Amino acid sequence: MPQFLYPLLLLACPIGMGLMMWLMMRGGSHPSRRNESASTPTELDELRKEIAELRSAQATRKDTHETLQN
Repeated sequence: MPQFLYPLLLLACPIGMGLMMWLMMRGGSHPSRRNESASTPTELDELRKEIAELRSAQATRKDTHETLQN
């Protein structure tokens, strides 16, 4: 009995990995839903404005930090 157990233990990892790869490939075959990441021009404008505000705030903090360092 133990002589059959060793090869089974050695093959457990590759067989499990192959099974997981097969299951992941099967999961990708479902038809994809509508692309929800597509943004409207209004959303893009709002995001660009928010990025500009964050960059401005970051620059202000950096200037304040440099002033305090000196």
